Amino acid sequence: MRTSLTLSSLLLSAFPFTSLAADQWILATDLWGNSARQTLDLDVQGTRVSGTLGGDPITGSVNGAQLKFTATGSDGQVYHYDGRIDGSHMQGRSDEPDTNNRSARAAHDFSAWRVPSRPDKAPRLHHFTPGDYSNTFSADRAPALVIWPGDSVQTRTLDSGGVDEHGITRALFGNPQVGPFFVAGAEPGDTLAITISSLKLNRDYADSLDGIVGRLKTPRIATETATLGKPVRWELDRVRGIARPQGASGALKHFEIPVKPMLGGLAVAPGFGYPPFSTGDTGDFGGNMDFNAVAEGNTVYLEVQQPGALLYVGDGHALQGDGETSQWALETSLDVVLKVELIKKQSIATPRVESPTQIMTLGQAGSSDDALRLATSGMLQWLRQSYGLDMSQATQVLGVAVQYNVVNLAGRSVGVAAKIDKAVLKGLPLAAAKTSN
Repeated sequence: MRTSLTLSSLLLSAFPFTSLAADQWILATDLWGNSARQTLDLDVQGTRVSGTLGGDPITGSVNGAQLKFTATGSDGQVYHYDGRIDGSHMQGRSDEPDTNNRSARAAHDFSAWRVPSRPDKAPRLHHFTPGDYSNTFSADRAPALVIWPGDSVQTRTLDSGGVDEHGITRALFGNPQVGPFFVAGAEPGDTLAITISSLKLNRDYADSLDGIVGRLKTPRIATETATLGKPVRWELDRVRGIARPQGASGALKHFEIPVKPMLGGLAVAPGFGYPPFSTGDTGDFGGNMDFNAVAEGNTVYLEVQQPGALLYVGDGHALQGDGETSQWALETSLDVVLKVELIKKQSIATPRVESPTQIMTLGQAGSSDDALRLATSGMLQWLRQSYGLDMSQATQVLGVAVQYNVVNLAGRSVGVAAKIDKAVLKGLPLAAAKTSN
């Protein structure tokens, strides 16, 4: 946490501390080397302090740069904090119930950084040029940018090997990600709605492989493909929107196919108690989903698990068939514009994708059976939350309308998508979404 706070100081240097009144902070308590993050809302009237910490009420006092307050949990347990403010940062000690013996007390260090105030209520387009990249989905990485619900971010991703639009290696291979982007006001239990406003090729080639992933190999296919897995360079014709294997001969000499840019990686930081995940991994936080519906014009929904959500984006593909069967898609760098909105107090079980014509839920697990179960559970939840159906009604709609696609076979997890056409649902009452702008 000390490293993250130092990095955050660079980020927030443009927002000097002026007053405690109506301030929001992100407070991280060091629980034996594990950072537990909460949102601290402070309201100061003279020397008296009130507000909330992680939703629990607080009372306290401020004397110059010294802040003392007590938070009372829903179970009646009290947590005492004694901190010193230095500009947009705070450090101190807490006195809390012991995690194993609630009648005992334990002292912990804490630190906090102040969330800058929103410049105005109008949505903004942030032009963000990455200075470095992440090879993990982590809550410990300092925010690269603070945004607000309704804002958009324009940026550029690398390919999965860490190569930029100029062919220069900028990061370690393994799907390096841009971010994270801190979404002000996002709290665990909320849902981010990330609309991919624009996704454009920014170079004239992509890299892929020949071969087939292990999950698809019969013994005969395994023998026949034993020497495959070699790099294949693809030419990208950005004017015509076409991809073709470079230098192909024989039956592939005139082969070409329309591109459909997509993001392999889109994720929020995993919740407390989870370690950072590799950018090759997936989960309920999103991750290396490699779902070819994560494309321009569609909206991806991810459940917030940390204050500010901490949104990551990366792993550009020019094109990918279902499953990413050759281990790599057409890996390339992309120009990206994302619009981020916030649905307050709505939890979702699995990542969701919405296109103009379909709703889709993504199950990701170690086996196809488990992935199918998660995708199905997520779809039943969506039908019940948004269309006013009870479980009996939701299963009836599922039984006549659901489609399944295998979307990812190349990673450690299998990805399966459950899809329903919106045309089938047009006669159902659509619940109003509660978005924050």
